[in-house]
Amino acid sequence: MEFDLSKKHCFYFNEISKIPHGSRNESRIADYIVEFAKEHNLAYKRDDVDNVIIFKEASKSKENDEALILQAHIDMVCEKNNDVEFDFEKDSLNLYVEDGYLKAKGTTLGADDGTGVSYMLAILDDDSLVHPKLECIFTTMEEIGLLGAANLKKEDIIASRMINLDGGGEVNTCISSSGGRRCVVSISTAYEANSLNCYRLAISGLKGGHSGGLISKNRGNSNVLASKILNGLKDHDLHLISFNGGLKENAIPREAVIEFSSSFSLDDLNLALEPLKCGILEMLNESDNGFDVKLEPIAMIDKAMTIESTNNVINFIYLSPNGFIAPSMAIEGLTLASLNMGVVRTFEDKVNCYFAIRSPLLGYKDDIYNKIALLASICNGTIKKDADYPGWPYKEKSKLRELLTSILKEKGIELKCQAIHGGLECGHFVAMNPDMDIITYGPKSFNAHTPDEMLDLASFDRSFEVLKQIIRKC
Repeated sequence: MEFDLSKKHCFYFNEISKIPHGSRNESRIADYIVEFAKEHNLAYKRDDVDNVIIFKEASKSKENDEALILQAHIDMVCEKNNDVEFDFEKDSLNLYVEDGYLKAKGTTLGADDGTGVSYMLAILDDDSLVHPKLECIFTTMEEIGLLGAANLKKEDIIASRMINLDGGGEVNTCISSSGGRRCVVSISTAYEANSLNCYRLAISGLKGGHSGGLISKNRGNSNVLASKILNGLKDHDLHLISFNGGLKENAIPREAVIEFSSSFSLDDLNLALEPLKCGILEMLNESDNGFDVKLEPIAMIDKAMTIESTNNVINFIYLSPNGFIAPSMAIEGLTLASLNMGVVRTFEDKVNCYFAIRSPLLGYKDDIYNKIALLASICNGTIKKDADYPGWPYKEKSKLRELLTSILKEKGIELKCQAIHGGLECGHFVAMNPDMDIITYGPKSFNAHTPDEMLDLASFDRSFEVLKQIIRKC
């Protein structure tokens, strides 16, 4: 199957893939959407964080019908393979088709949520489609804490029914989503002159993935696994130089690179490393068996952390809670609470650890946050809250859900309703309007937040036709 740019939803996906649009770098794609509105003589609003709302008046036969919101986020997770030369601030995605799937060479594809954005632009560009008044809301910074949606103003939201286009699966819709909190821990560090041998430890081969939907799958976290190895090597006169791992708080980190000095030889360190590696492979055998670790000597670096700072950093990362915390007792298979240490970064005088905490329950969010804060204080660190967003509670009755159910039933398909552990912007809309009727919809895509991300093109086409049916019947 080819990526047919004569189809409007494919055309617009291709267009936005040319524009860098990682989180906090959405101004250029917001510019594009504003220019689109102007070219199509559509009213729009743009706020100070680059959210854009485009309004399209109802078709003549739908003028008395209730308005409808279409909503998607315009930012994407920017991950790439280590061996790929790519600048997410400047470069266009390198799209290609393989076996009916759209992919990007060596990087994330941005199907999350480029599919929703392209659907909305295609709908707005279709004057033949019969529709109620449309309020198309393009939000920013979803991937780093739903920050754009949090900036929306209640007075700008006209409708009380909404199709969120960030829910993929073609035959699925979400019925509730988790709340969450982002935070960063800074461990203060001190350095001293170094004359010891220097080494680089590299973790690779892990699957990674979305830290909401996949957190219960026991996939390896490169930051945590690196700290496990470093903790096992502590009696080898270890002095950290740098610890860097992961790319996004909400992506389970796949890779980490640590530089350190030691008075021990490479042979001695490899001898100690081997049982640690075997132990991790045994732990991950059923869930993430591609794990690999390599240790190699590097050129002399003249400064390294003191033993006290080294221990503080290793201890904090090693002892910090991470991953699956608690299951839902109400919905089988649903994670109720989790956290992900998605990123570790070394700066001149500190090491920062970035977390994504998830739970619809404030009690769990506070408890996890407080545990991290207490451990940080013990390890000469401080904690700062970056974002806090509400969950989307389940509603038994939904006219939009009934409509989607009937449309799929006509095609011989049973709608699957899912409560998810990931965060969705729906929570912010319900917080602004508790009566908001919401469904999520979108095509099948896989491996979100990883360079293995891929979009099922046949599903991309089919889901667009279903979306147009929903809009026509609203």
